[in-house]
Amino acid sequence: MDSLSIPPAPLRDSRIAAALAALDADLSSERVRPEALRVLKVALDEGQAAIRARFDRGATGTETVIAQCRLVDDLLIALLDFTVRRVFPNANPTKAERMGLVAVGGYGRGELAPYSDVDLLFLRPYKKTPHTEQVIEFILYVLWDLGFKVGQAVRSLDECIRLAKSDITIRTAILESRPLWGDPKLHAELMRRFWKEVAAGTEADFVEAKLAERDARHARMGDSRYVLEPNVKEGKGGLRDLQTLYWLTKYIYRVADVAGIVTVGVLSEREARRFERAQNFLWHVRCQLHYLAGRAEERLTFDLQEQVGALMGYTDHAGARGVERFMKHYFLYAKEVGDLTRIFCAALEESHKRKPHASFLGRFRWRRKGAGTAAVDGFKVQGDRLTVAEPDAFAKDPVKLIGLFHAAHAHHLDIHPEALRLMTRSLRLIDDRLRADPEANRLFMEMIAAEDDSEFWLRRMNEAGVFGRFVPDFGRVVAQMQHDMYHVFTVDEHTLMALGILHRIELGDLKSEMPLISDAIHKIQSRRALYLAVLLHDIAKGRGGDHSELGAEVALRLGPRLGLSDEETETVAWLVRHHLIMSNTAFKRDVSDPRTVRDFVDVVQSVERLRLLLALTVADIRAVGPTVWNGWKGALLRELSLAAEELMEGGLKAEARDARVRAAQGAVRAALADWDEPAFAAHLARGYPAYWLSFDAATLARQARLIRKAEEKGESFAIAEQTDPKRAVTEVTIYATDHAGLFSQIAGAIALAGANVVDARITTLASGMALDVFWIQDLNEETFDQPDKLARLRVLIERAVTGRLWPGRELAGWRSLPARARVFKVAPRVLIDNAVSNTHTVIEVNGRDRPGFLYDVTAAMTDLNLQISTAKISTYGARAVDVFYVKDLFGLKIAHDGKLEQIRKRLLTALADPDEAAERDAPPSVRAAG
Repeated sequence: MDSLSIPPAPLRDSRIAAALAALDADLSSERVRPEALRVLKVALDEGQAAIRARFDRGATGTETVIAQCRLVDDLLIALLDFTVRRVFPNANPTKAERMGLVAVGGYGRGELAPYSDVDLLFLRPYKKTPHTEQVIEFILYVLWDLGFKVGQAVRSLDECIRLAKSDITIRTAILESRPLWGDPKLHAELMRRFWKEVAAGTEADFVEAKLAERDARHARMGDSRYVLEPNVKEGKGGLRDLQTLYWLTKYIYRVADVAGIVTVGVLSEREARRFERAQNFLWHVRCQLHYLAGRAEERLTFDLQEQVGALMGYTDHAGARGVERFMKHYFLYAKEVGDLTRIFCAALEESHKRKPHASFLGRFRWRRKGAGTAAVDGFKVQGDRLTVAEPDAFAKDPVKLIGLFHAAHAHHLDIHPEALRLMTRSLRLIDDRLRADPEANRLFMEMIAAEDDSEFWLRRMNEAGVFGRFVPDFGRVVAQMQHDMYHVFTVDEHTLMALGILHRIELGDLKSEMPLISDAIHKIQSRRALYLAVLLHDIAKGRGGDHSELGAEVALRLGPRLGLSDEETETVAWLVRHHLIMSNTAFKRDVSDPRTVRDFVDVVQSVERLRLLLALTVADIRAVGPTVWNGWKGALLRELSLAAEELMEGGLKAEARDARVRAAQGAVRAALADWDEPAFAAHLARGYPAYWLSFDAATLARQARLIRKAEEKGESFAIAEQTDPKRAVTEVTIYATDHAGLFSQIAGAIALAGANVVDARITTLASGMALDVFWIQDLNEETFDQPDKLARLRVLIERAVTGRLWPGRELAGWRSLPARARVFKVAPRVLIDNAVSNTHTVIEVNGRDRPGFLYDVTAAMTDLNLQISTAKISTYGARAVDVFYVKDLFGLKIAHDGKLEQIRKRLLTALADPDEAAERDAPPSVRAAG
C-alpha cells in the first residue's frame, strides 16, 4: 500500500459542504451547532455504511482504511470551513490567528481503521489567540458528539520542534503528519524545521529508540508472534511492526511510501510486494475485528477467530477446521513480517553504512564471539556477517543451504542479508536429492543436538523457510495452531521452545525448579535420540489421527536419514509414541496405588527410557505456555519417576506391604516423639493399613495432631492448611463426621472461595470420621495462600460441612462462562475402567470446565451412592479431565453392567453444559435474538 496515497487536496465530496451551506442563515448561535451536527451525522452514517457495504462485498482492508480516512478528511474539512465562515467568521485574520489542521499518527499516514482514534494537531504560528481557541473548542465538541475518539494537540511551531527533540512519540507523529486544512505554509515550515533541527544527525538515536520501543511492546504482548490470541495491531508480527519499518526508512531516507523504500534499495520489488500483501491481510483482519466488535478491538480472541475466519472465506476441510486454517495463514503472515523485519534492518544497515558519515547502524550489529577471519567453513565473512562467496553458490552446492546455518551457529556469526535473500530465492533447490544427502543430514542433526544451544538458529532456519522444506513433515506444522485455550503457541514454535528448554535443563539453568531431571539428564546415554524425539513429538498433529502413533512412523523414516543407528531410531519412535504416558499417569492416576506404578513400568521397562521420558515430558509441558508448568505438576512427575525407578530396581517387589506399613508407622512415631504410648496406640487404631501408605511421615504427623486436638476439644470438625510454594499448592485437611456427599460439599465450598482442586485423597478412619485432604491452587494455578482468602475458605468449608451452606444453590448464579471461553465445545465423555486398579473402579470424566464443575460431578456420584477415595483433577484450557477412584456403598468395585451404565448416564447429565442447556431450553424468540 502507498502509505501516503491520500493527497492533502481540497474537499473531494462537496455534498457535505453544500448541506452545511444550505442551513438557514437566520439560525441562532444556539441552534447552529445542533443543526451542523445533524448534517454531519447523516453524512458520517451514510459514508460509513457505504464503506462497510463495499468491504462486505469484497473490498480489501487497504481500500477500506483509505476510504475511511477520506471520509473523515471530508467531514473535517467541511466542518472547519463551516466553522470559520459561519460560526466564528474572521475576514482578516492576523498572522497570529493563522492556523492549520494536521493529521498525525495512523491518520496522518492515510490509514484509518473503522473505529480507530483520529489524531489531530492544531498548528499555530505563535501563542494562543481567543479566536483560534473558539474554533478548536467548537470543532472538538462536534467531533466528540459525532462519536469520534480524538487524540488532539494544540501547539505552536516552536513547541512542536522543542517537544519533538525530547519525545520520540511526538517526533514519530510529526514524521508521518499530513496537512488537512488551513494555512499550508505552517505545515511546510514545520517539516522544514523538523528535518533541519530535529532529524538531522539523530538517525542513530531514532533507530535505537524505535527498536527499543518495539522490543518493549513485544515483551508486553508475549514476545512471540505465535501467541494464540494475537494483537493484530501491537503484537509481534502485527501492523505496528510494518509501520516501524516505514518510520525508520522515512526518517533516514525521507521516502514517502513503500515504492520509495525500493528506490533506495532497502527492499527489493519482490520484498515490497510481500510487504504489501502482509499489510493488506493484516488490515483486512483488523477491519473485520472492528466491525464485529463495533469498537476498536485489536485482539484476535478465540471467540472472534471463528467469526473472522468464516467472513474471510475459510471453511472446514477434511482434517482441518476453517478457524485453524485461517489462523495458520495469520501466523504465516506474522512470520512474513518477521522475515521482512530481519531483512529490512540488516539491509538498511548494509546499504546505509556505505554512505559517508552514516555508519551509525553498526551499533545494532550482531557481535561475533570468535576471532575475526576472512573465511569460515567454505563461507566468507563480510562485516562480521557470514555470506556466500558467489551468487550461484547455493546452485552449485545446495548443501550450503544447511551449512550456512551450521557455520553461523558454530562460529557465532550473523548471516548477511544478501545471503538470506539469495537463500529465499533458492528454496526450490531443497529437493529429495538434498534431503537424502548424508552431509546435509549430518550438519542438520549436529545443530539439533548441539551442546551449544541451537534453538535460535533452528528458529532462524524455520523463518527462512529452509527447515520446513528440508523436513517436509515439520513444514506441515509450521504456523499450525490448535484452537483451544491450553496451547499458547503454534506447533512449530512450541517444538522449538521445547528444544531450548531441554538445553537449559542440561545447562542446569532450571535446577531449582526441576532438580530431579536436572540431575538425571546427565545420566542419559541416548542424547541424540532425546533431542530428535523432542523435535518430532508433535510433528504429526493436524493429520486427523493419533499424532503419537503417526509421529512414531515419521521417526522411523527420519531417523536413518539423519544418521541415527537402528537402536537410536527405535528409541526415538518409542518416545514419540509414548510421549504422553508419563503426564497422563502422573496427572490422572493414583501413584500411591502399586498397580498404577506397575502398569507404567510395564510400558517403560528401563531406567534409561524412564529418564528420557521424564526429560521429554518436562520440556513438552514447560513449552506449552508460560503458566502451564508449576511445582505441583513437577511433584507429581517426580513421585511417579521415583516410584517407577524403585520398582525397576526391585524395591517395591522386595518389600512386603506389611513391612512398608510398619516402616511408615515407625517414621510417624519418631515424628510424634512427645506423645505417650497410649495416645500413639489409640491413633494407630484409627487408620487402616492403606492410610499409612498414602502420605509421607511429616503429613501423617500433622494429621495426627489435628485429630487429637479436635478430640480433646470434643469437636467433630477441624480444618488446617499447609502451603507449599515449591509445589505451588495449598494442602487443606478436613477432619469431619463422615456422611454421604461430604466430598461434594467441600468441593463446592472450595469453588465458591475462588480456588481450584488439583488433587484429593479421601480417608474414612476406623472411628467413622472422615479425613479428607484437598490440594488446591488459585485460578492462575499458583499457591492459594492469601490470608484473607484462606480465612474465607475455612468459613465456607465449615458452613458447607455443617449444613449451613448449600454450594449448589450458591454456584447456580455464576456458572456461565465468558464469550471467549464459550466458543470451545468439549463433548462430555465418561470412561469407566475396572482394570487399572485392584481395589477401585476408576472413572474419568471429560467436559468443558466451568465454575462448580467438580461439585456437579461429585454431587452426581453422591446420588449414585459412590464412595470417592481419590480424585485427580486436571484442566487443559477449556477441557476439564477429572479422574476418581471409587467404590460402591459396600466398599467394593462396581462390576454390574447395569450399574455401570447408570453411572455413565447420570454423569453425562451432570457434565451437560449449563450455557448450552439454557440456550436449548430458551423460547425460540430468545434463541433467535442471541
